[in-house]
Amino acid sequence: MSTAKADPVSVRISRALAERIIAGDVEPGARLRQDHIAEEFGASHVPVREAFRLLESQGLVVSEPRRGVRVAGFSLDEVREVAEMRAALEVLALRQAGPHLTKALLEEAEAISKAGDRASDVQAWEEANRAFHRLIITPCGMPRLLRTIDDLHSASARFLFSGWRAEWEAPTDRDHMAILAALRAGEIETATAVLARHIRWSGQEPRKPALRRAQVAARL
Repeated sequence: MSTAKADPVSVRISRALAERIIAGDVEPGARLRQDHIAEEFGASHVPVREAFRLLESQGLVVSEPRRGVRVAGFSLDEVREVAEMRAALEVLALRQAGPHLTKALLEEAEAISKAGDRASDVQAWEEANRAFHRLIITPCGMPRLLRTIDDLHSASARFLFSGWRAEWEAPTDRDHMAILAALRAGEIETATAVLARHIRWSGQEPRKPALRRAQVAARL
């Protein structure tokens, strides 16, 4: 996530905190102290409170009476819910974007996916994966839909990072290539079917933890 100087202070604070939460630098249940954050960012309490509200709307923090604001945890049910929501909304976006995808855009998407295959760590892979998904749906021309999908991708990234704190081996994403092949052939319904399966797979119940992390990574 990048910050822009033109953005309100509350937005810049919420983005910085979201990055830390998503990356796992701040653990679930950790308390976010308003005074400390205001001091860190050189801001008053007003934009910090607004930043907390933004983070709460994204499901990243919870506000508890008399206990303050804490980083939200997540359950397997939430992982499944996010996968289902992403599948439905990204299919909608891709169906609208498909007719507007140019040869140059598809070549760029392929290059991004291949860069993800060479990623040296999970953060680099997640950035490439997110960029691939964002690129092929952006031509849908539906900004509110794209913002919602961006929020869901942030949740997916948090689930992914929570399971990858040590070893990392970049997966080769064959589904991305299958999606691109269908789009190049003008087979948009085939592309959306592969995309939906690709995303839903990430919400399945884990079995063997180490193997499962690698499998989920390959499908996010």
